[in-house]
Amino acid sequence: MATIIDKTMGKVTTTITITNRIDQILAERGFIKAQQIRSVTLENVLVDTGATRLCLPENIISELGLVLQGEVDVKIAVGVHRVRIFRELSLAVEGREGTFNCIELPTGADPLLGLIPLEDLGLEPDLQNQRLRILPIEGKDTYLTVL
Repeated sequence: MATIIDKTMGKVTTTITITNRIDQILAERGFIKAQQIRSVTLENVLVDTGATRLCLPENIISELGLVLQGEVDVKIAVGVHRVRIFRELSLAVEGREGTFNCIELPTGADPLLGLIPLEDLGLEPDLQNQRLRILPIEGKDTYLTVL
């Protein structure tokens, strides 16, 4: 009897929209037109709970005009690597939105949606159904806690 391995089992992807938060603020204050706000929608972004942050390729960061915050050391499969971190982006996923920073990946790399934005937006991967589960934001079952 042959064993069939489903290589997509447990893989969760989603659509995200990333917007330059500084552009949004400038438009809100009337310094630029709304049409000048830099934004991009990415489909089939891998949800990666092994990554802590949103990770974007350099070409997308450049297209959005994100502001460099600095450099940090990150752990990757082959050791520790120095990467740049960028700030002031608005991330929209599954109807939820927040302001985050991101880690730069090489141009052409696949973007990754990591654990911190997922937790902050009240989203969790449903591996069996290969989708994101939206956690309640109201009532006694809210995912938000203050202890």
